[in-house]
Amino acid sequence: MALPLSDRALAMGESATFAVAAKARALRAKGVDVCDLGVGELDTPVPEAMQEAAHKAIRDGKNRYPPSAGIPELRAAIAEKLRRENGLSYAPEEVFVATGAKHAIYCLAQVLLGPGDEVVVPAPYFVSYPEIVKAAGATPVVVDAPETDGFLLSPERLRRALTPRTRLVFLNTPANPTGAVYPAAAQQALAGALADHPTGILTDEIYERLVYDGAAHASLPALTPEIRERTVVVNGFSKSFAVTGWRLGYAAGPRHVVDAAVKLVTQSTSGAASIVQYAALEALRLPPSAFDPVLREYSARRRMTVEALRAMPGVSCAVPDGAFYVFPNVSRLYGRTLGGATVRDSVSFCEALLGEAHVAAVPGGAFGADAHVRLSYAVSRETLEKALARIREFCGKLENAPVAASARGARGSR
Repeated sequence: MALPLSDRALAMGESATFAVAAKARALRAKGVDVCDLGVGELDTPVPEAMQEAAHKAIRDGKNRYPPSAGIPELRAAIAEKLRRENGLSYAPEEVFVATGAKHAIYCLAQVLLGPGDEVVVPAPYFVSYPEIVKAAGATPVVVDAPETDGFLLSPERLRRALTPRTRLVFLNTPANPTGAVYPAAAQQALAGALADHPTGILTDEIYERLVYDGAAHASLPALTPEIRERTVVVNGFSKSFAVTGWRLGYAAGPRHVVDAAVKLVTQSTSGAASIVQYAALEALRLPPSAFDPVLREYSARRRMTVEALRAMPGVSCAVPDGAFYVFPNVSRLYGRTLGGATVRDSVSFCEALLGEAHVAAVPGGAFGADAHVRLSYAVSRETLEKALARIREFCGKLENAPVAASARGARGSR
């Protein structure tokens, strides 16, 4: 008799981004030249100061279990960073270190949520948010933040979603997958919508350094100090310092929430890798200007990507203000048959794009927005140019492909 899985395991979906990466690797293993725009990680080198700090930590014997909440020096440095760069006042004891920002969110969900609780998740959303909520036994309440609103959740939509069971609201700025950045006024308006509701807020700020063309990152509890005691701020090192594989994130919030999350860390991972923590300590000593060359390069790639997509048949694309993704709308190309397969939605679009053009993208349906696909421009310019040329050719073929009979019938019935 097979060992049965729990209901929780059976209900949990696979990460779409990791699934796309696996398919791209499988094709590469067969010798196919794949342009992978599904990845969500900087392609820039790890700062030399971080590399040397990691080596030094090994040489100095920093190879034992660290404190589960994080080494004291790093917790203090994070608290200072939050004060200096984000206008947030947290004691080191109100900060905990996790094995990535996603792990921090998972820990917080586990200690804040339970059966019967609801969590407002604006869509498009990071693929893991609903699954993390469900893993805690709670219910994600997906609320549309449409492209016509700049992919920003409006106070009116938020108010309509609130119920007596609402325990948390997720806010991601700059956002994955859209690149939307919530201006200070928009965040304050959301805080106003929550003024008479006791819900908490989890604000995910992992892409904070990646903002363009005058857009500015702001942290909600700095803008609205009165909600600080029911807000947790999540951030990390992966996206800013090109160390996604090092797995290091952190969160700051009320002391009792942090203490509870640390208990969970002690019973799960025991703590983030000690060597990585010492490298992160060095990263926080780098001046913000050290990131300027990366920002200039990514700003140029963003512009190149948006301009190319807007010139493609059947494609529209909003200009993202942050992160390193574009989220084009490709739904005008749905309903057509190419290579014997009909493109009906974002999944079949991405499958056809990978199979026909050997470009990996992530279906927008995984983010709660099936009309779109997510493309990352965190790849070399050479790869990006090649991928965009392939996508242009693919979209041209798809636009001229026959409309499936089922699609004609569906259109005629509207």
